[in-house]
Amino acid sequence: MTNPIVDLDKKPNVKAFFDPQSNTISYVVKDPDSNACAVIDATMQFDVAAGRLSYESADEIIADITARGLDLEWIIETHVHADHLSGAPYIQQKLGGKIGIGEHIQEVQDTFGKILNEGTEFQRDGSQFDALFKDGDRYNVGSLQCFAMHTPGHTPACMVHVMGDAAFAGDTLFMPDGGSARADFPGGDAGQLFDSISRVLSLPDTVRLFVCHDYGPNGRAIAWETTIGDQKAANIHVGHGASREDFIKMREERDKQLAVPKLIIPSLQVNMRAGEVPTDESGNMQLKIPVNRL
Repeated sequence: MTNPIVDLDKKPNVKAFFDPQSNTISYVVKDPDSNACAVIDATMQFDVAAGRLSYESADEIIADITARGLDLEWIIETHVHADHLSGAPYIQQKLGGKIGIGEHIQEVQDTFGKILNEGTEFQRDGSQFDALFKDGDRYNVGSLQCFAMHTPGHTPACMVHVMGDAAFAGDTLFMPDGGSARADFPGGDAGQLFDSISRVLSLPDTVRLFVCHDYGPNGRAIAWETTIGDQKAANIHVGHGASREDFIKMREERDKQLAVPKLIIPSLQVNMRAGEVPTDESGNMQLKIPVNRL
């Protein structure tokens, strides 16, 4: 694995957008030295009962980028989300930019292509995305050098993106009092997750860490920014030098008690297609409901 690039002197402006339907936090990340920006983990809303999509969260991000006169260069997915539908192609249509995800999306597409009984027309090579990041890949948002870290465990395709003094954790880590992501989805692995978290926690203590979800444990206000140092000191699952063995035991026991995410079936179908909704032969949007497959 390549050592991550961390420039603590580069402090991108990070603006957060909270989606209450899925408790997801999306981000607009601006290069401190130009008007270039990236969007991390954009969402759109889906009313399951009505079968209707809406774009309130994505429109809020578009309005912010437009109002600040920013140039959108990247739309980053930290992984294939199972709890919300991606707003990436909607934002791309309005503002441009390249949609990127980890190269191991191919494993996710293969696994869920079978579970969801997708036909041969569904490509399982990641070609729906504009860029597939490998571990150690470098890319730029304006003059801001960014670094992609492969962090499997929650899903095979999870990545943490380091941008200057900021790191975007996806679901690999939550706020310190929230712990870590589940590892029981197909392709997940608690041991891999511990190893990935250990790698993330090897970043400098002052690195700002931004999480993708927060549920306000014990009634506290929703939060999304912490630091590597705070995680090492206080994370309830991996702080205080927790062992790999204890983490795996905790994670496997905890995951057995967790409910399936409410939007997992539509989310997977859409997100493994880079946010595009599948269509029938007439071009109408259509989703499948697999029975007894998850």
